[in-house]
Amino acid sequence: MEKVTCREFLVAQSGWGAILAATACGTGAVFCFVKWKHSRKIHTKIQKAVAKREQSKLCVENALLQFRKQHPEAKSAPVLSLSLTDLSKQLKEGSLTPATVLHTYMEKALEVTKELNCVTEFLLESRDQLQEVEKYREGLLYGIPISIKDNVACQGHDTSCGVSIKLDCPEKEDSVLVQVLKRQGAIPFVKTNIPQGLLNYDCCNPIFGQSLNPHNQKKTPGGSSGGEGALIGGGGSLLGIGTDIGGSIRIPASFCGICGLKPTGGRLSNHGLAGCLPGQKSVTTSVGPMARDVDSLALFMRAVLSEDMFLLDPCVPPIPFNNEVYSSSKTLRIGYYDTDGYLEPSPSMRRAVLETKALLEKAGHTLVPFTLPRIVYALPELIVKGILADGGATLLHFLREEMIDPSLKPQLITYRIPRIVKKIISLILKPLFPRISTTYEALNGVSSVQDLWKQHTEVADYCKEYITQWKSLGLDVMLCPALGPAFEFGYPGKLSVAASYTILYNLLNFPAGVVPVSKVTEQDEEELKHYKGYYGDPWDKLFKEAVTGCQGLPVAVQCVALPWQEELCLRFMKEVESLTQGTRKN
Repeated sequence: MEKVTCREFLVAQSGWGAILAATACGTGAVFCFVKWKHSRKIHTKIQKAVAKREQSKLCVENALLQFRKQHPEAKSAPVLSLSLTDLSKQLKEGSLTPATVLHTYMEKALEVTKELNCVTEFLLESRDQLQEVEKYREGLLYGIPISIKDNVACQGHDTSCGVSIKLDCPEKEDSVLVQVLKRQGAIPFVKTNIPQGLLNYDCCNPIFGQSLNPHNQKKTPGGSSGGEGALIGGGGSLLGIGTDIGGSIRIPASFCGICGLKPTGGRLSNHGLAGCLPGQKSVTTSVGPMARDVDSLALFMRAVLSEDMFLLDPCVPPIPFNNEVYSSSKTLRIGYYDTDGYLEPSPSMRRAVLETKALLEKAGHTLVPFTLPRIVYALPELIVKGILADGGATLLHFLREEMIDPSLKPQLITYRIPRIVKKIISLILKPLFPRISTTYEALNGVSSVQDLWKQHTEVADYCKEYITQWKSLGLDVMLCPALGPAFEFGYPGKLSVAASYTILYNLLNFPAGVVPVSKVTEQDEEELKHYKGYYGDPWDKLFKEAVTGCQGLPVAVQCVALPWQEELCLRFMKEVESLTQGTRKN
């Protein structure tokens, strides 16, 4: 067809037709111009953020050259080989200086992020902090470099959450947690990557791109604290801060072969945490530590559960860390399950639980089978309907003018479907794929404030039911699967259902941690070939695809305690870590 310009088109019209045609052409042109101008603005903001990151890398490289010239005797390998506990001891004794440790980890983080794309920015003021760190010599984290997830506020830096609308909005002050860490002598030195909007367990966004798994660069490190998982798993940090609304600390820890703790929501201050679901209360967000070993997690908790935390945020219960509980050697009564009954675990997930159970029994602990109550009801009705009580409107509002990352598109497609269409889809799918059907219905959220209050009541009732069952068995802690092994890129956005193993403990608001215990074996891969799943629906098929080809990758278990019992949870994690020391290397 021959192309016709607006002018030629108008000439061919007469009277009102010409006026209407002019209006249509003009409106279309204005719309296209506005859209082009906005896209250009987003592109410019992203370019600026990336340039800022690259500039921070250059500054670090120059600082490292300068430091090496001034201190040729400083060696990296001995520093990098130390555990957090040993490093802290040498810093306190003075056999290592904070400057040597900081520059060593800046150099290693630079090396790791060139491979894995996990750092969004180096915090150049960390070198200035060296001038003041001696004031905090008595702090439990004196001289320890610490990595910070993107959405945790650091003064003068963006908390982007992977969306351009939050760029060029530097924070006016540090989050309470960062303030406390500094008073304990810690030195925040990098910020780390996250998925766009945070509500995804991949680690990719249009600003900083895709982070990679340190054990296999064809796999995701998990999310949303995926940058932390990759950096710590790659050796570029000893200790980091993550946040967790559905497994965002525990899934990256599992995928990257490190340890992570999701505390009870409110045990640590959440002042200064950014997100894209403000106001959501049904499923609790927590902030917590990620590290190479359990002792490091415990040291972090011991350091931050201090008077500084309780003074800066009076809403945090003034409960100091109970070292007596963490150090106890009392035998435990441990509940366990190797499946949640909703998503069939991968062979390595199930094997990890059963092998760990056997080791715990051999060590003298009592293991008691546990069946999750009404999980088929809880996941769609309490979790999906709770997180997306508004039908996804708040998240979609944050992303309304964004370039959408491919890893997030599958989720957003379902959120954007009109309510009535979701209901129709749910009805059509019900006889064929009941699990998918109930999820589509739940994606509509609630329809009124009255329904929201009812939903909150149902959450409270479910928590009571779960705790009653726990207490009736006389349990101290729980052993259960951690999602894994690491997925292929792009699958997390198609498989929100797989977060069922972790998000349950955000709903219940129980402390839960992850400990690596093994690696995927050839036998695991062979058994996976026969994986069918519980429903035989597209989600089961996708899960099998997501975890195929993972031989040699880390496998973890999840350790859980009742609310406000982080010390007991960590003590249990430490026991698992000690007993599985040999199997982790196989």
